[in-house]
Amino acid sequence: MIYLDANATTQLLPEVWQEMEPWLRDEYANPSGSYGAAKRARQAIEKARCQIAESIGADPEEILFTGGGTESVNTALHSLDHLTGPGAAVVSAIEHSAVLRYVESLAREVIYVPVTTGGRLQLAAYEKALDRASYVSLMAANNETGVIQPLQEAAAMARQRGVPIHSDAIQAAGKIPLDVRELGVDLLSISGHKFYGPKGVGALYVRKGLRFLPLLYGGGQELGRRSGTENTAAIVGMGAAAELLPRISKGSVEALRLAFETQVMREIQGVTINGYGEDRLPNTSHLSFAQCDAAGLLILLDQAGIACSAGSACMTGKQKPSHVQLAMGIPEERAKSSLRFSFSVFNTLPEVQRAADRLIAAVEKLRRVQGAGVGPVVVYSP
Repeated sequence: MIYLDANATTQLLPEVWQEMEPWLRDEYANPSGSYGAAKRARQAIEKARCQIAESIGADPEEILFTGGGTESVNTALHSLDHLTGPGAAVVSAIEHSAVLRYVESLAREVIYVPVTTGGRLQLAAYEKALDRASYVSLMAANNETGVIQPLQEAAAMARQRGVPIHSDAIQAAGKIPLDVRELGVDLLSISGHKFYGPKGVGALYVRKGLRFLPLLYGGGQELGRRSGTENTAAIVGMGAAAELLPRISKGSVEALRLAFETQVMREIQGVTINGYGEDRLPNTSHLSFAQCDAAGLLILLDQAGIACSAGSACMTGKQKPSHVQLAMGIPEERAKSSLRFSFSVFNTLPEVQRAADRLIAAVEKLRRVQGAGVGPVVVYSP
């Protein structure tokens, strides 16, 4: 299999597995205990907290561990919703379902800020929405298109009005630099399995001095901010992955994406790179194929040994166009013809080239079966 779905999840780095293994086998003590083995587990967790904090420019005491990215997001929004005054929850129209489903459940007003045809937050509309805002949640980069959002500018606008802001940075972590001080956010969510760490563990940055209300109550772990026995092995793995990130070449992954896009655009007519012209994550390529159904392409690519997706992994199998593409003004037919290819440090140039060859063959086959002709080549248009 040629795995090109790194935005859904990444493979563990070998060094991460090595760090985790003792805590899965021999060091199984509950970190809340008072004996030696428990204290070793506690020390390992605190080391990981420091590693995570350093990776995003935070202090260790500003990091709390969660059971994953969705819990991190829901915890942040739960706290903001209960501790802020009247007003609207302001989010972008392209947020991940972890944000959208949460705010849809609220009694308060929700303002969905539109994006450009390139998939970038419309700052003028956002600034207007802040007049009625109680709090804000904006992603750092979109999980489908890879388009990087103007988070620093948006946070500065919110700060000027005294409006707290959370960021879902789950897809951005490990792919672009993140510094919570420079960004100016109050809360920020990340997830270990998006940057070569394990699944089932996430982290939430909570700015020092910010009022905070837990989502989970119980034994009072994480300084009372998230109850539940800590998953020591997963936390250790996430910390190890965060520490390794500076040694991973983002340029090499971007080179793979560019080689893939160049080959595909050269050989297939009627292809659009969604988000082209905007700053994108170095690993993410979101393509639409004229006169092709994404579901059919996925089947052919799977048979050819290529793993990719039709968008967010959380939406796979749902027979409706992506809300992200519709928010960008992409017609429904084109939205249903889109695939996401996301690359990692485990990919090589030869296999990416083979993947492009197989994609080209799959598109040709599907068009023959459907008897569809295509118009002129669409070159790098949003």
